[in-house]
Amino acid sequence: MANMNNLTTLIKRLEAATSRLEDMVPATTDQSAASKGVASLPESGLTAPSVDARGGAASPSQDTLVPLPPSIDDFDALINGDVKTFVNMSEEIGGLVAEQSAAVLRAFAAERKFLIVTTKAKKPDIQSPVYMEVLKDLQATMGIVNDIREANRASPLFKHLSTVSEGINVLIWVANENKPAETITEMLSSAQFWGNRVIQDYKEKDQTHVQWVQTFYRIFKSLSAYVRQHYIKGLTWNPNGIDPLQATAEVNAAPSSARSPTPQSSANGGPPPPPPLPKFDNAPPPPPMPPNGLSTSKGSNDMGAVFDEISRGEAVTSKLRKVDPSSQTHKNPSLRAGSAVPSAPVRSDSQNSLSSRGKSPLPGKKPENMRTKKPPRKELESNKWLIENFDGNPPEGMVEIRASITHSILISRCTKTTVRVIGKANAISLDNCTQVSLVIDSLVSAVDVIKSPRFEMQVLGTLPTIMLDQVDGAALYLGRESLETEVFTSKCTGVNINLPGRTEEDDYVERALPEQIKSVVRDGVVVSEIVEHAG
Repeated sequence: MANMNNLTTLIKRLEAATSRLEDMVPATTDQSAASKGVASLPESGLTAPSVDARGGAASPSQDTLVPLPPSIDDFDALINGDVKTFVNMSEEIGGLVAEQSAAVLRAFAAERKFLIVTTKAKKPDIQSPVYMEVLKDLQATMGIVNDIREANRASPLFKHLSTVSEGINVLIWVANENKPAETITEMLSSAQFWGNRVIQDYKEKDQTHVQWVQTFYRIFKSLSAYVRQHYIKGLTWNPNGIDPLQATAEVNAAPSSARSPTPQSSANGGPPPPPPLPKFDNAPPPPPMPPNGLSTSKGSNDMGAVFDEISRGEAVTSKLRKVDPSSQTHKNPSLRAGSAVPSAPVRSDSQNSLSSRGKSPLPGKKPENMRTKKPPRKELESNKWLIENFDGNPPEGMVEIRASITHSILISRCTKTTVRVIGKANAISLDNCTQVSLVIDSLVSAVDVIKSPRFEMQVLGTLPTIMLDQVDGAALYLGRESLETEVFTSKCTGVNINLPGRTEEDDYVERALPEQIKSVVRDGVVVSEIVEHAG
C-alpha cells in the first residue's frame, strides 16, 4: 500500500513539472530567437496558436513561431557568429571591402532561405527551370559579390576583393549531391590563392588585414563542420513536402505573415480547421489531338491485321516461292563440292542492273563548307569549361572565362577566335582549331594543343608545360615568370617562342624550335642531334 502511495505522489509531481515546462515554452522560444539574432533575418516559420497547459487555445497575443529545424538553427548560429565577425572586420577596413562583405551577408541570408525551402518542399529536377527559380536569389547575390571585384580591378584592395569573390562560390555546396564537404575544401583553396597574397603583403604592415583573411578562412571551417553534421551525403529535401515554387513563395512572404494575427481556435479548444482543398490549376493538359483531326484507329486496325496473318499458322508461307530441287544443296552433293549455285534464270534489265552493282565505296569525308554549322557554345559543366564552334570573336570582343583552380578548359572547333582565361585554372586542351589566340594568367598543369594550325598563346603568369601535337605554325609568348616552362612538340612545324627582353622597354626576342633531327648509332645506341645550319 505504501508503494502505491509513493507511485501516486511521483505521478502528481511529474504532472506538475510537465505543466510548468509547457508554460515556459513560449518564453524560451522567443528568448532563444532573440539571442541568436534571427530577428535580423527573414522569418522562416509559419505562425500557429500556442496551447496552454490544460490543452486550450491561448489568446492571440501569445502566438509564437513554429520552431525551426535544428539545421536552420545551426545555420543561424554560423551567420551570427563567423559571418558577422567577418563583416565587422571588413567594416574596420572600410571602402569596397565593407561593401563586398555586406553582399556576402546577403548571400548567406539567401542560402538560409533556400535551406528552409528544402525542409518544406519536394526535390525538383536539378535540370528543371523550377530548380533554377528556387536558386535565383542565391545566384543573384553571389553575382553581386563578383561584380564588385570586376568593377574595381584597379583598386589597391583588388586582392582582398578577389579573395572574397573566389570564396563566395563555397555556397554552391548545396548543388553537390554526393560529397558537399569536398566542394567547400576546393573553394577554400581558390580563396587561399588570393588570401595568402594579402597575408604576405600586410604581415609586416597592418595585422588588421591578416586577421581579416583568417576570419574569412574560419567561415569555411565552420561551414564544413556544419555540412558534415547535417548534410554529410548531400542536401536533403522533404519527400512529403509541397511544390518548391509554393514553398519559396511562403518563405519570402513569411515576415509579413508572421506579424499578422493568427486565426483563433474554436471556443472548446478543438483542433484547427482543415487545410484548404488542393488546387488543380497546374494539372497537365489533355493529350493533343492527332494532326488534321484524323482518328488513330487506322493504325490499330493495321496492327490487328498483322496479328491475324500471324495466327494463320502454316498458311502464312503459302505465297512463298518454291525452290527448285536442282538448286537445293542438301540434295545435290556436287553443288556442295563446288560451293556454287547454278546461275539464276534470266531476269529483266532492271533486275540485272541492280544485281550487277557492286558494293558502294565508303562515303568520303564531307567538305567543311558543306557541313552544318553548330551554334557557338560556352558552358561550364561541373568543373569543365566547354568552348566550341566559335567562328570569329563574339560582339564583346573575345571569349572570356573566369576560371578557378579546379576548372579544366576544353576548346574545340573554333576559328579566328581569341580566348582570355582570367584567374588560375587547372589545365587547358585545344583541339581542331584554326587561328586561335589564347591569353592566360596562370595554370596548375599544362596546355595541350592538337591539330590546331596558326596557334598563338601569351602567358602572363606561370605555366609548367606546353604540349604541341601536329601543329603547323605557332607563336608562344612567355613572360618573365614563365621562363622555366617546358615545351614538348610532336609532328610540328614553324613553332617560335618569344622571350621577353632584358628590360621592360626591350622588345620580345623570337627563338625558333628545331624541326630537323639527325639520328646516328654510336656504340649500339641511337643518338639524336639537332641539325644546325650555318650561315
